[in-house]
Amino acid sequence: MRNTIEDIRQPICQELQQFNEALREICKTDNQLLSEVLSYTFAKQGKQLRPIIVLLCAKLVREVNNKTIGTAVALELLHTASLVHDDVVDNSPLRRGQESIQAHWNNKIAVLTGDYLLSKVISIISSLRNTQILNIVAELGMSLSSGELLQLHSKGDMWISEQEYYRMIEQKTATLFAACSEAGAVSAGATEKQTKAIKAFGKYLGMCFQLKDDAFDYSDLEDIGKRTMSDIRDGKATLPLLISLQRAPEMEAQYIRDLAQNSNLSDAAEQEIKSFVLRYDGLRYTYHRMEYYKQKALEAISIFHDSRTLDALKKTLDYTISRMY
Repeated sequence: MRNTIEDIRQPICQELQQFNEALREICKTDNQLLSEVLSYTFAKQGKQLRPIIVLLCAKLVREVNNKTIGTAVALELLHTASLVHDDVVDNSPLRRGQESIQAHWNNKIAVLTGDYLLSKVISIISSLRNTQILNIVAELGMSLSSGELLQLHSKGDMWISEQEYYRMIEQKTATLFAACSEAGAVSAGATEKQTKAIKAFGKYLGMCFQLKDDAFDYSDLEDIGKRTMSDIRDGKATLPLLISLQRAPEMEAQYIRDLAQNSNLSDAAEQEIKSFVLRYDGLRYTYHRMEYYKQKALEAISIFHDSRTLDALKKTLDYTISRMY
């Protein structure tokens, strides 16, 4: 039976409600335009997987407290700010199935909104008076920016190695999940051993999450939050294509590289690249790597006794790999 996000939320329903109430407070401001933009931004919350992880990791070691809620809100705001800024950089028209801020308003409003959210993060984290959580959030902010710069630097480069690719997605995505896990545990007073295990779980979960996103690029599903083959059109080399290029004969691989680096891909060219990836099992290999990171994540949290919370964390792994969007 496929796990749903509702199954994962079960142990923290009340705590998640507290989180959402705190998040709604963020939208309350005397600045009418800012209030409108923030309300628009948080109108579609999505799966809320990251705050769920913060809350579950706190509850795994003890109980969710006000510090945990504040941490979850701060990390969600940091993540949202990074998405708002990314949409400006990428000129993305959509975010979570609706127009991005820069498309709905303009780049200036999007950048300033992202800046406001980052300032709010600093304010919230400062109020927690916890140096460890402060360091986690600060390092995360640097890692997210570094990951995006690394991806921009490699844009259009279909020659990067598999290890370079893993390094990129670790900085871009896995560090966010690791930070959510670690900060959640720290907020509840976890021991050093518990914190280390939970952080590793988050990292491997994040690797699974990004690999699944990469697999979506070759999906036939219509409702996955972005148009398929969008990474290729943006010049981003993802694991399914990189592995297929390594496996294919040199001449065929060079042909596909040249095709993928064309900034104006036709529908026929997109289909040719997709068929190439499927032919050389790039997608199957990507799912194989997801399973590898899933097992690493399960090993990391094997130090904890069985509980509803531990079961929910395990379900996040299955959900991440089997999710339909």
